[in-house]
Amino acid sequence: MRYMPMAVLITAAALAVAARRRSRMARDDSRIDGRTFVVTGASSGLGRGVAHELGRRGGNLVLAARRVDVLHEVSREIEAAGGRALVVPTDVSDAVQVEQLVAAAVARFGRVDGWINAAGVGAIGRFEEIPLSDHARVIDINLKGAINGSHVAIALFKRQGLGVLVNVGSVEGKVPVPYHASYTASKHGVLGLGTALHQELRLAGLLGPIRVSTVMPWAVDTPYWVHSANYSGRRAQMVLLDPPRAVVDAIVRAAITPREQVAVGAKAKLACAGHRLAPRVGEHFAANVVHAAQMELAPPATNTAGNLYRPVVEGQGVDGGLRQRMRADRGTYPGGLNPRQAPALFPDAQPGERGAPAAGT
Repeated sequence: MRYMPMAVLITAAALAVAARRRSRMARDDSRIDGRTFVVTGASSGLGRGVAHELGRRGGNLVLAARRVDVLHEVSREIEAAGGRALVVPTDVSDAVQVEQLVAAAVARFGRVDGWINAAGVGAIGRFEEIPLSDHARVIDINLKGAINGSHVAIALFKRQGLGVLVNVGSVEGKVPVPYHASYTASKHGVLGLGTALHQELRLAGLLGPIRVSTVMPWAVDTPYWVHSANYSGRRAQMVLLDPPRAVVDAIVRAAITPREQVAVGAKAKLACAGHRLAPRVGEHFAANVVHAAQMELAPPATNTAGNLYRPVVEGQGVDGGLRQRMRADRGTYPGGLNPRQAPALFPDAQPGERGAPAAGT
């Protein structure tokens, strides 16, 4: 009986947390229902997940990507869930197509409340072994595409007097890693773009009605890994991947209650904090993690330009399934890692030991 008061307090606290969560979700739904959101990269991965979630909660979605047939599939799913959707085939690296995207959105729905730049590609391998044209294409889509989308969105928001721009960045925008050189460079650019726009809006007295948010996830298990150009000689992969759900939720929250920068999840927060406190240590550890995962543990694979220049058929879902494939390859170690196979990741581990801390930065 003497433990009853503590049990009652714990139960009451849990109920209060649940009630606050329900209240917040109801408020968030009211900010989504009937409002219009443009989502680039909506044919798979985070973009598709965000489109699904906003549509399920009553939003009007303008779906942009290069795979027209997949966009129509996403549109049907959104409308079946109660939302409305418009398909606009778009290569975000083409400024004319992005202008046509915003025009189509306004023509259909009258305004745009949120613009989410989620389109992204990658090129994996040693910097000099990746063709220069592939590096340029990564910058074209990831950075130039974000600039194109931000340009039309901010201009529209100023005419409307309100709107939220969300750019999907990455922890790699703060913590550079090897074998992702142009991707890392592009995400540094996306982060800088968001900061510059935030300050311009502040100086113009528009910050508040118009907001810019940069969302920075840790590595996520999406089709990105099968879509990336890959010249490493091994399958594209990463360790301790986050599931897409938490990142999708963070992007949706940023679109309705924006913050300037959002690191998603404990690993992303730890990586960003560690980089502020001891950047060289964090960079060395991150480099060891990526080297072990990509260059030592990944199964062999042939070189590919992935989806850089044209869409590919595979990888149409939100989840990429890479965690399951790595578990099948490596057994039950976290992220598929065995420290006896990864001396670069666990440099202090002795043979047979589970070694150093789990990879997370």
